[in-house]
Amino acid sequence: MPDRLVELAHGGGGTMTAELIALIREYVGNPLLDRLEDSATLDLAGRTAFTTDSFVVSPLEFPGGDIGRLAVCGTVNDLAVVGAIPRYISLALVIEEGLPFERLGRLLSSVRAAAEEAGVVIACGDTKVVERGKADGLYINTSGLGSIPDGANVSVHNAVPGDAVLISGEIGLHGVAVLAARGGLGFASSARSDVAPLNGLLAPLVAEIDVHAMRDPTRGGCSAALHEIAGASGVSIVLDEASLPVPPVVAGACELLGTDPLEMPNEGKALVVVPEGRAARAAELLRVHPYGRAAVQIGRVTRRGPFPVTLATALGERLVEAPRGELLPRIC
Repeated sequence: MPDRLVELAHGGGGTMTAELIALIREYVGNPLLDRLEDSATLDLAGRTAFTTDSFVVSPLEFPGGDIGRLAVCGTVNDLAVVGAIPRYISLALVIEEGLPFERLGRLLSSVRAAAEEAGVVIACGDTKVVERGKADGLYINTSGLGSIPDGANVSVHNAVPGDAVLISGEIGLHGVAVLAARGGLGFASSARSDVAPLNGLLAPLVAEIDVHAMRDPTRGGCSAALHEIAGASGVSIVLDEASLPVPPVVAGACELLGTDPLEMPNEGKALVVVPEGRAARAAELLRVHPYGRAAVQIGRVTRRGPFPVTLATALGERLVEAPRGELLPRIC
């Protein structure tokens, strides 16, 4: 339906709502979702991880991804970094009146592709339609359930002095890609978002190594995530400036914007904290996967000092401050 637009009546619960649901099922339908029950009935055993997130990124489509891929990957990654194996996600859409059916279909196609890549089932969902100007096209909420393997104990509270801190690849790409795509900021960029599901990357690591902590450094970037780990575990973290994998496209954009690459958001990277003696093996396991080929150790955990996170440079250590707020809103 190339010329159809979403209308307020599509959210009214009648035949037009059925038409909208039929479109959604065309892209993300599966035997569990297609039952159209008020609740999905799931088989869960053992410890279960549960997360939820909302996505309001602007623009809806950007180099390397879109809000559909972002919504699935963001929830999958929140499960993966606590050591869980993602199983099910929900999909709730808040659609603005006037969104073309064709564009909605394109975004739902990205949802389907990301779910298939991550191996998760879209188990339930919801749709709402709001007036023009109230949702900037489309907002998405997703929740996720995952099973935690026996023996896994991954938590931001578990970092201890002597641990190594690794990152699974180059930082800052998502933030730069989205900011450049908005226009009006005075710069263009070849950066492409790194948005990706990380469960396939992290599961082998959790299966073999006693991973103490993990975090996906999204809003606030690595700086915010490292401060969260340091605060929760009661430790300090010292980074090595020379080891930080900052691609030139990010370094150039940050210089122009006057910000720190450590504060740039990521949507396909994981910070991993492991015992120092297992750091080399952890890096090997990460580099086997396409999303972890540039994995590297970037720092170490120390006893709690006067500052939670510092950066060792050629001129000495400097404080890495926690971001006061988002660099710009609507980044995810």
